Amino acid sequence: MILQRRALLGATAALALPAVARAQANFSRQFPELVFAIIPSENASGVTERWAPFTNHLSQRLGTKVTLRIANDYAAVIEGQRAGNIHIASYGPSSFARALMTGARITAFAIEVNLDGTKGYHSVLYVKSGSPYQNVQDLRGKNLGLVDPNSTSGNNVPRFALNKMGITPEEFFGRVVYTGSHENAVIALNQGTVDVCANWWNDESESNLLRMARKNMVKAEDFRIIFKSDQIVNSPMAYLDSLPQDLRTAIQTAVLELPQREPETFRRITDGQQAPWQAVTNADYNPIIELNRFVDGLRRRS
Repeated sequence: MILQRRALLGATAALALPAVARAQANFSRQFPELVFAIIPSENASGVTERWAPFTNHLSQRLGTKVTLRIANDYAAVIEGQRAGNIHIASYGPSSFARALMTGARITAFAIEVNLDGTKGYHSVLYVKSGSPYQNVQDLRGKNLGLVDPNSTSGNNVPRFALNKMGITPEEFFGRVVYTGSHENAVIALNQGTVDVCANWWNDESESNLLRMARKNMVKAEDFRIIFKSDQIVNSPMAYLDSLPQDLRTAIQTAVLELPQREPETFRRITDGQQAPWQAVTNADYNPIIELNRFVDGLRRRS
């Protein structure tokens, strides 16, 4: 009986292999190249080092070339998916919501997960540790560093929070500067270009600041948090709805299985500070769509 069961399993596996090969050959014929894009959360060399092994994994699992594209700004990813030129993208919550709001036909299929199993992070405002500022009110007339108009933790959540404090940034601060990435915001603060900056923060064990410190870009102890938001839903990956269903399924499977198949690649992406990705739906980002609409209304009134 045991020998019969082993023979049956072997025959099933042998049948499955040609099916996988046929699917990969079909993907390659339909899509000689798939483009995976990511928003600019850090400098280009850091993104390439972090994500190139991931696109190699997708290429191997899908049987077709997957090219990494590092966007100049958040809007480039949104426009690329709206135009159908970016097949798979890694977003921040607000930029993904903005893509949906502007007509991109895309679906979220994977979400970042924290080590404790939660699926959220925070927006924080940093000042230099040695500065006299103890709260936001102390910063009237000083310079604020934001990240990008489509950044959740780097723009929309801070604007929402400041509005609740009765603060209009362009009136309260001396200057409001968009730095282009979370790393650039911290660098601007470190260099004195701005006096306070917005950034993402998971918990005491992981943040953009700690990632930068691990790369010897800054010293984490040189900065201090003066504001922390409520939790925000974590960032998603999304693919085009126009892709064939079997290819979309293969992409999601390849992504969700990566932490187990290639743990070193996953560790490189996350610095070992995240649990494996999980499935997600567009509906999980409805609160972020409402946040975007609220911030849009603030801009119209200013």
